[in-house]
Amino acid sequence: MIWLLQAFNGLSLGSILLMISLGLAFSFGLMNVINMAHGEFIMAGAYVAYLFQHSLAATLGGVDLGLWFILAIPAAFLITAALGILLEVSLIRFLYGRPLDTLLATWGVGLILQQTARSIFGAPNVQVSSPAWLSGALTVAPGLMLPYKRLFIIGLVLLCIGGIYVLLYRTSNGRRIRAAMQNRAIASTLGVATRQVDALTFGLGAGLAGVAGCALTLVGPIGPALGTYYIVDAFMVVVLGGVGRLPGTIAAALLIGIFNTLFELGTTATLGKVLVFLLIIAFLQWKPAGLAALRTR
Repeated sequence: MIWLLQAFNGLSLGSILLMISLGLAFSFGLMNVINMAHGEFIMAGAYVAYLFQHSLAATLGGVDLGLWFILAIPAAFLITAALGILLEVSLIRFLYGRPLDTLLATWGVGLILQQTARSIFGAPNVQVSSPAWLSGALTVAPGLMLPYKRLFIIGLVLLCIGGIYVLLYRTSNGRRIRAAMQNRAIASTLGVATRQVDALTFGLGAGLAGVAGCALTLVGPIGPALGTYYIVDAFMVVVLGGVGRLPGTIAAALLIGIFNTLFELGTTATLGKVLVFLLIIAFLQWKPAGLAALRTR
C-alpha cells in the first residue's frame, strides 16, 4: 500500500510541476525567450485568488461554497495573460534572438513585480482558504487516502492539457502558432501576422502561469517570493522534456515528480532533489535534446 501512496504522491508532485511548466514551455520552449519573470506571473495568479476570496466570497455564498475560487481560475488566466501581452509588446518584442538579454530584462521585471506585490499586499505570506469540498481525502483502501486538493490539481492539469491540444492542433490560431515558431520567415511570407502571434503566444504562457498560481494556493501560503521557489524546477522540466516539445514537457514533469518522491522515501527531501538533478544532468549528457527531440529535415 505504501508504494501506491508514493506513486500517487509522485503523480501529484508531477502534476504541480507540469502546471507550473506549461506556460514556460511556450515562452522558453517555443519562443526561445528566457522569461525569468515567469515565477512572478505565478505569484500574480495566486494573489488573484486571494483578492477574489476577500472581495467576492461573501457575496457568492461564502468561502466554503467555493464559487469565488472557481471564478478566480479563469480570472487569473485573463489577468496574467494581459500582463504577459503587455510585457511582450513593451519589452520582449525588441529582444527576440537575444536570449541572454531576455534573461536580464525579465529578471529585472520580476524584481519590479515582486516589489509591487510587497507594496500592495505586504511582505509576509498570506493564506488562501480552500473551499469546503476540497477538504478531506478520498479513502480508496485502508491506509490509502487521496487528498481532494491534489485530485483537483490533477484534474485541472488534465483540463489545461486538453485545452492546449485543442488550441494547437484543432484551431487556425494553433496552426499559426506552430508555423511561426517552426519557421518565422516562411510563415510571414505566407501571410501569418507573426507579431500578433508572438504577443498571443507569450500571453498564453503567462496566463497558464496564472492558473498555476491559483492551484498553488491549495498547497500552502503565498507571498511575493512564491514564484522564485519554482522557477528553477520549471526550467528543469522544460529542458529535460525537449525545448519546444509539449509532450516531452508532460513526460518530464511526471518523471521528475515520481523519481523525486521515490528518492525522498529512502533519503531526505534535499538529498532527493540533488539525486534527481544529477540524474537529469546525466540524461542530458546522453541526449542533449531532451526526452522528445524535434525532428527536422
